[in-house]
Amino acid sequence: MQKKLTITIDEVVYEGLYKFVGRRRISQFIEDLVRPHVLNRNLEAAYKEMAQDRQREAEALEWSEALIGDISDEPQRSLVG
Repeated sequence: MQKKLTITIDEVVYEGLYKFVGRRRISQFIEDLVRPHVLNRNLEAAYKEMAQDRQREAEALEWSEALIGDISDEPQRSLVG
């Protein structure tokens, strides 16, 4: 069930939200940002649960290892200008 909430924010912040998020998406954007801060969710337990999913971990490892191959073909650039 959803509840309606009226909030007051600076006009510049609203305009930024409108441009960045888009019309009719601001509520969901704010909810997604606020949710982890107001719900009693134990992130450590959630991460442990995710780590126990062997298939997911294998897919994540495969994906991250593939990223190394993506950059290995690029020419080396010096960080010193």
